[in-house]
Amino acid sequence: MNKLLLAAFLVAGSVNTLLAQKGPVSPVGLQLYSFRNQFEKDVPGTMAKVREMGFREVELAGTYGLSNADFKKLLDQNGLKAISMGAGFEQLENDVPKIINDAKAFGVKYVMCAWIPHQGDTFTLNDANVAVEAFNTAGKLLAEHGLTFCYHIHGYEFQKMPDGNTYFDYLAKNLNPKYANFQLDVFWAKMPGEDPVALLQKYPKRFLLSHLKDRKSGTPGTQSGHADVETNVTLGQGDIGIAAFMKAARKAGVRHHFIEDESSRSMEQMPPSIAFLREAK
Repeated sequence: MNKLLLAAFLVAGSVNTLLAQKGPVSPVGLQLYSFRNQFEKDVPGTMAKVREMGFREVELAGTYGLSNADFKKLLDQNGLKAISMGAGFEQLENDVPKIINDAKAFGVKYVMCAWIPHQGDTFTLNDANVAVEAFNTAGKLLAEHGLTFCYHIHGYEFQKMPDGNTYFDYLAKNLNPKYANFQLDVFWAKMPGEDPVALLQKYPKRFLLSHLKDRKSGTPGTQSGHADVETNVTLGQGDIGIAAFMKAARKAGVRHHFIEDESSRSMEQMPPSIAFLREAK
C-alpha cells in the first residue's frame, strides 16, 4: 500500500470512527419534516444536527432545493440511512416510475403517502374508492421493484360510514396487504378519538411504520385532518400514551418508528423526546 493510499485509508477510518463514537444512538428514526424550517436555511448544518442528536434512520420529506444525488451524499456523510420517503397522491396515480427512480436514488425501502384528496373536511366513499384503486395499483408496481407502500393516516379516515364502520375500516378491508399497508401516526389516530394501541391490536401486521408525536393534554379532537402544530409536545408529556404504544408496537409488527414533531419547538423538544424513548423502550 503506497503512502497516498495509506493516508486516504487512515483519514476515512478516522471519519468513520468519529461517526461511530459520537453520542448515544436514538432508538428510533426521525421524519426530517420536523426540522423543515431549519433545513430551508441550512441543509448541511441541519443534517449534521440530526446526526449529533443520535439519529441513524430517517424518513425523507423533500430535498430542500438539492438534487437527489447531493442530498444522498449529505445523508451518507452523516451516517444517516433513509428508510422511507413521501410521495404525493397525484404522483402515485400518474408517475410511479419517477417515484421508483427517486426511491432507488435514496436507497429507501418504503414509500408513504400522507393525504387522500377530498373536498373540504368531509371524506366520502368515493374518495375511499379512488384511494383503494390508486394505492393497490401503485403498490403493486412499487412491490415489483422491491418497494413497500404505506398510507399514512391523517384522521379524516375515521369518519363514520352509514353502516357504522369507519372509512379506515373500509380502506383496511379493500387495500391488498401484499401491496398497500399503513403508517400509524399516533397523533392523527388520537385526534378523531381512536386509541392507537387498539388500532394495532385490531389490525396486526398492517401498520409497518409509525410517526411518534405527542399531543398537549386538553387539545380538542377533530376528524378534519387539520390541527394546530403547536399542540405537538415532547414525547411522554402529552396524552397519547407513547410508552404503551411502543410496547404494543413490538407485538404488532411495526418495523420502523420516526419521531415527527411539527411544532416550532421541534429542535428543543427532540433531545428530551429521544431520552424518553430510551427509557420507554
